Amino acid sequence: MQLKRVVVTGLGALTPIGNNIEEYWEGLVSGKSGSAPVTYYDAEKFKTKFACELKNFKAEDYFDRKEARKLDRFAQYALVSSDEAILDSKLDLNVVDKFRVGVIWGAGIGGLETFQNEVINFANGDGTPRFNPFFIPKMIADIAPGNISIKHGFMGPNYTTVSACASSANAMIDALNYIRLGHCDVIVTGGSEAAVTMAGMGGFNAMHALSTRNDSPETASRPFDATRDGFVLGEGAGALVLEEYEHAKARGAKIYAEVLGGGMTSDAYHMTAPHPDGIGVVQVMKNCLENAGLKPEDVDAINTHGTATVLGDVAELKAISEVFGDHAPKININSTKSMTGHLLGAAGAIEAISSILSMKYGIVPPTINHTTFDDRIDPKLNLTLNKAQKREVNVAMSNTFGFGGHNACVVFKKIS
Repeated sequence: MQLKRVVVTGLGALTPIGNNIEEYWEGLVSGKSGSAPVTYYDAEKFKTKFACELKNFKAEDYFDRKEARKLDRFAQYALVSSDEAILDSKLDLNVVDKFRVGVIWGAGIGGLETFQNEVINFANGDGTPRFNPFFIPKMIADIAPGNISIKHGFMGPNYTTVSACASSANAMIDALNYIRLGHCDVIVTGGSEAAVTMAGMGGFNAMHALSTRNDSPETASRPFDATRDGFVLGEGAGALVLEEYEHAKARGAKIYAEVLGGGMTSDAYHMTAPHPDGIGVVQVMKNCLENAGLKPEDVDAINTHGTATVLGDVAELKAISEVFGDHAPKININSTKSMTGHLLGAAGAIEAISSILSMKYGIVPPTINHTTFDDRIDPKLNLTLNKAQKREVNVAMSNTFGFGGHNACVVFKKIS
């Protein structure tokens, strides 16, 4: 069977360093940190008092009050970013066959704030079960793609992938496969998350997963640095319109990049820790390259998972050295989480967007906040430290891993 080609024709982003694609890219290239003290709740008693929240986002700018009350923040973010991507794609919704347009979305947690608040309200009451009638539909992770499809009338495949921090990367891979197998013409994909809540922060603190650099939140996310002490929690969304190549070409669509392939593996090792030898990570990149029909020396840039955890960064870079061998030092390796923080289920989407824009503009965003080299990391690797680097990027890879041992890898190619 001849697989169909799949391309990216629309992008949308809502991030801690920019509320649309243009702002997001400017933030990335300039090395902007999105980390700051928490404003959503009183964090005084929490071990970590900062996060990468959205800035200047007001639900009333996008939704009327009645509609906003029916949507958890993660679903609001999904609708805003997907609207930008659909508008960017210039799809004619009056012409497209909506039975062949799907929405496959990623969310690692979903409506955590809604769940938290409803349980607190019940616990503070007299035991009578008084719950908001929108409690369940606001909370469930699959409501984000559901709302996107309802708004635009998309009647193709519609569901959410949940694989912790790999969720939106898995969503993109599923979308890729649906289109290249001929089941759909267009799929809106990506992911959203809104876990900057008391429950989210408290839970990750209990796991000792978060940085506690409260005296300098703007420098707390420091992937690959010897002094890293955990990730910084972020929020937001990223959206991509994936489209069958001939379908896009026939309507004269702008094409950002071709989606060449994806890979998935499991560490089968630990609930939260990566395999120390990066076995699953090695295999997921090999699977991705094979799926895309590429050789290791074809890759120009890798946006790593790079969360700034003590174990994870070392294991991933060891895996890159193993897979790419002598070519590894020629690759621009970076972690945009140094700027955006970790968006959990939305991480794969916004990082894939960064990879795509690197190909478009010939610039690789930096890994900021690096001050001290880790002697466990190969010094020959180009980690794109502290300053963006100009270079031609024809093939870009994006790695995303999640609690539970989920590994996902997606690779894109520039179309001239």
